[in-house]
Amino acid sequence: MTASLDWLREAQDKSASRDGGVARHFSLLEGWAASYPETTGYIVPTLIAQARLRGDDDLRQRARRMLDWLVSIQFSEGGFQGGVIGQTPRVPVTFNTGQILIGLAAGVAEFGDAYRPAMTKAADWLASSLDEDGCWRRFPTPFAKADDKSYETHVAWGLLEAARLDPARGWGEAALRQVRWAISRQRPNGWMADCCLEEPSRPLTHTLGYALRGILEASRFAPEQGEFRSAGVRLADGLLGCVGSDGALPGRLTAEWKPAVDWVCLTGAVQVAHCWLMLYQDTGRADYKDAALRVNSHVRRTVDPAGPPETRGGVKGSFPVDGDYGTFEYLNWAAKFFIDASQLEREVMGRT
Repeated sequence: MTASLDWLREAQDKSASRDGGVARHFSLLEGWAASYPETTGYIVPTLIAQARLRGDDDLRQRARRMLDWLVSIQFSEGGFQGGVIGQTPRVPVTFNTGQILIGLAAGVAEFGDAYRPAMTKAADWLASSLDEDGCWRRFPTPFAKADDKSYETHVAWGLLEAARLDPARGWGEAALRQVRWAISRQRPNGWMADCCLEEPSRPLTHTLGYALRGILEASRFAPEQGEFRSAGVRLADGLLGCVGSDGALPGRLTAEWKPAVDWVCLTGAVQVAHCWLMLYQDTGRADYKDAALRVNSHVRRTVDPAGPPETRGGVKGSFPVDGDYGTFEYLNWAAKFFIDASQLEREVMGRT
């Protein structure tokens, strides 16, 4: 975890755009990329949490620098761009805005009202652009296939975080409406339709992890509404059967919960492990904890705690590194989710 946190510091300092954001990735072929607003957004709460746990003011100030940069690039109507800095077209995108909202809400909670106007604008923009049936369709990313996305429960989570800070604005209700729409796309075996960037017939564990996290956050926000817990359990149980004996979770899965590829999406693996640990906390089911520990251990074995700073503590997109997700890249969001899953494992196992 410490090495991965240091890698995120390096990614902020070495971003090709040098703006306070976090470089999207380090490529073994091309070096450091420009800053990625979306993932910088949800890296913020990871740094804030680790700063508190470790008494590390540098991490706290880095989170603040990220927030200041994000506020400076917000569109006047409240949305945020898709893609990395410098990528065109520069247009507001639902998904990216939702991820940044997670960071803005964490910023308000940690630093106070300086970030509240940006949080409010982003949350209002998202809530007002939700279609009547609960699906976001108006502001898709220009960098992926434009169709319905059930994994945008991870956007709904951003609204839930904002709603915890300002419950009276209807953001929570909008978020739960979206999650209800998303779970209407679920099959009886737990598999989610419309749950991938490009290939919904064999979704990434990354986007399945997004979907599951948003569903579980809705369940925790509205525990009296049992449909969310039930849907989360169905999806989590489907994923349980996909873990190999060595802890490897295949990077893409079919509707029958069969491997579609022979590589691991390391980001998705730790996202799913984190969700299993959440469900272990909520249900007491030991099979969730056991699977999460195996998957976390597998990912941990792929992380090099030594070597040059560009890769030391970094988490690859795929394992092996030439797999078809983040090929030959160390991704900033992979490091973020690895840190989060490792931290929750420590807490569940009674370590600090």
